[in-house]
Order: sequence, then structure tokens, then C-alpha cells
Amino acid sequence: MPKHGKRYNNATELVDHDKAYAPEEAVAIIKKTATAKFDETIEAHLRTSADPRHAEQQIRTVALLPNGLGKPVRVLVFAQGDAAITAREAGADYVGSDDLIQQIDGGWVEFDTAIATPDLMGRVGRLGRVLGRKGLMPNPRTGTVVQPQDIRRAVDEAKKGRVEIRLDRTAIIHVPIGKASFEEKALLENLTALIDMINRNRPSAVKGSFIRTSFLTSTMGPSVKLDLSSLLAVRAE
Repeated sequence: MPKHGKRYNNATELVDHDKAYAPEEAVAIIKKTATAKFDETIEAHLRTSADPRHAEQQIRTVALLPNGLGKPVRVLVFAQGDAAITAREAGADYVGSDDLIQQIDGGWVEFDTAIATPDLMGRVGRLGRVLGRKGLMPNPRTGTVVQPQDIRRAVDEAKKGRVEIRLDRTAIIHVPIGKASFEEKALLENLTALIDMINRNRPSAVKGSFIRTSFLTSTMGPSVKLDLSSLLAVRAE
């Protein structure tokens, strides 16, 4: 088993691993433990009681983080005609139709979010083997298949800090909530928006507690356990 370095071990000393922290405490500690030479990403990891094999127990939605993610978001839009013009005016980084489909089919995926208008989904669908496994396939459930009149809003939301909420194969939700350089208040607001959206969209087929354990981590630091009762009580304004 690999040994951790001095920096990591020093950060670990700041965390009581037998304690579950209220969100405010956890955010304060996670900032202190993020001591790498780059601006570390702060992530929330939530283990659920859902069974990902059953469609009715899946959760797939998006949360708009009020303070963004602290990094540029590259937005690609599959659109044509007036919708393509609107997408470019809204600030999309890449806009096109068959040209982009051909490029992506060849393996190019240098973007963070893909949005499409319904009229192009028949052609975009062939990219499932490329975009599906990377979580980039446009989907109405995540607000990334939109009518032309909604393109501007969708691009704006993606640029500001729109994160996808979904289960992995082990029933865990992994979501970034910002950077270590963020103020504590900004990280807490982003975490609150995330948990509020999960509370609103928890699968009705899952009985009892949906979230079993929850942790905050930084890219290079130790995890901090969150107190579930305090976490689930948060509400976005």
C-alpha cells in the first residue's frame, strides 16, 4: 500500500475521522486541508441506499451552483439555422451539426457540456458510444436537449456552474462544488444548492434514508465526514 507524503499526513491531523461534522465545520476544515500548490477542487461524495440496476431508483438531474465551479466551462451546442446563431451569441464555445458529429465520432471530446436541439438528436444519437461513457450525451432529463428558444438559457446555465447529479455503479453520487480558493460561504452555498436538489429529486421507489453517508474531499487531501442530520436539513434560498 503506497505511503502518503508529509503534506497529506499533516492535513490528516486536522481531521477527526471518528467525528461527523456539520456542513459549516466541514467546509472550514476542507479548506485548511487543501494545501497543494494548485487550486484544488472540492467534491461531495454521497453514498445512497438506491440500487442503480433499477431504473425507478435512479436519480438524474442537475443543480445550478450559485457560485459556479471556479473554472471555465467549455460548452458545445448541436444546432443549426437560427438556433446555431443564438448559441454563438450566448457564448457557446463550439456550435455545429454534422461537422461536429463527424469530429466527435473520430474521438474529439475537448468540451465539458453538450447541448442539442431536438431536431438533431436523431443524428447525435450515433455518438452514444463516445459521449455516453463520458457522461456528455445530451439528455432531456438533464436539461441538455432544449428547444431553440431555450438555447440561450441553457448555455448561460452551463457556463455559470451547472453540475449533473447521477449515481455511479456503486450507488454513489460524486459532484464538484467549487475550488479551495472559494470563500467558505460560497462553498457552503454551493453544497446547499446540491443537497436541496437531491432532496427534491430523490427517487420515490427508495424507502427509508436515501443518503447513507456523505463526505467532502479536496483533490489531494483527506476526506471529511458530514453529519447527515445537519446536511439533510439544509435548504436553498
